[in-house]
Amino acid sequence: MAKFPEIKVPAALTFAGLVLGFAAGLMLQGTALLDSVLAFAEPAGKLWLRALQLTILPLVIGLVYTGISQTLAAAGGGKLARRAVTLFFCVLLATGTMAALLVPALLELFPIPPRAVAALGGAGADAGKVPGFSEILLAMMPDNIFAAAASGAMLPLVLFVSVLAVAATRIAEVPRRHLAVVFEGLAAAMMVVIGWVLMLAPIGVFGLAAALAASSGTDAISALAHYILVVSAAGAVVMLGGYGIAVLIARQPLGAFARAMLPVQAVALSTQSSLACLPAMLAATRRLGVREATADFVLPLAVAIFRGTSPAMNMGVAIYAAYLTGTPLSPLVLAIGVVVAFLVSLSSVSLPGTLSFVISVGPIANAMGVPIAPLALLVAVEILPDLMRTLGNVTMDVAVTAAVDKGRE
Repeated sequence: MAKFPEIKVPAALTFAGLVLGFAAGLMLQGTALLDSVLAFAEPAGKLWLRALQLTILPLVIGLVYTGISQTLAAAGGGKLARRAVTLFFCVLLATGTMAALLVPALLELFPIPPRAVAALGGAGADAGKVPGFSEILLAMMPDNIFAAAASGAMLPLVLFVSVLAVAATRIAEVPRRHLAVVFEGLAAAMMVVIGWVLMLAPIGVFGLAAALAASSGTDAISALAHYILVVSAAGAVVMLGGYGIAVLIARQPLGAFARAMLPVQAVALSTQSSLACLPAMLAATRRLGVREATADFVLPLAVAIFRGTSPAMNMGVAIYAAYLTGTPLSPLVLAIGVVVAFLVSLSSVSLPGTLSFVISVGPIANAMGVPIAPLALLVAVEILPDLMRTLGNVTMDVAVTAAVDKGRE
């Protein structure tokens, strides 16, 4: 597996920047001091957003290639590995599809407050124009891949890099390894750069929040609270799906599985890291009677290349941003989002939640034609949905491990 530099993301400080920005914008409304604060806050927020957008494309290219290469290599590791990777793929596609159906339904039942849409959404993106089938096909196959990269067209780039990673498995080992090193190096270097950008997130988010609060009051705050609940609901369904897999496929008693997961979920809430939960997950599989040989192989593999909640919650974020900006979503556009969510989920493993949010949701939103500007503020509250991400991931990791072990019988 590729080794990437450890990136420290100031998630708590970013959230604090959001709170302070809202507080400053609200308290200074109608005062002479507001113009002086906004003279700094607005440019700071816009510059940080541009820096964030600048780093996404090259980082996604490096990580998608590396993630797919690692997954294909793992699948070639024997019958147990193929069974595990196949189940991973099925779960990821199923959870993304679930979110494409659930989140729009939730937003129809519990709409975003109209004033919150006006505050947080900004200008719509070709509202009312739904791309047709032929338009999407042409977007997937541009005349020039470098022109697509220059224009920031994420869908053809993700598909092209995915095909390239698959094709590389058919060439000789030495050039294949050299090609992998190039993409690993690109991903590693860009992770350092985006780490620098995210270190400035408290300042950038403060600027965006202060300007937003000054113009919209408390309306944006209600949108963020609504967003947290909707996206977390998608993650909660994935977590419940883990219980379903444990009972229906792994044939585990529901009570026994729930009791085994309690210590794991306690660690997940305290650390927000699947990797940190690995010892507790191994202990849970022992209590469930899973073979040591299976658990010792499948669980580390799951932590390395599998994030059960990623397609669902990332699709949830992209769909929420679409509703904020008035971007129409046809069934075909949602299907494209599910495919891209599946592909990028293989590339965002073992990364901090905030960093994973940036590199995963951006390509999905771009492929669906959704403006990514709202993501700059949504990332500031990712510390809260990330709790559900980790809970869902560790529950699904243990469930699929038990299911793979059951399949060996």
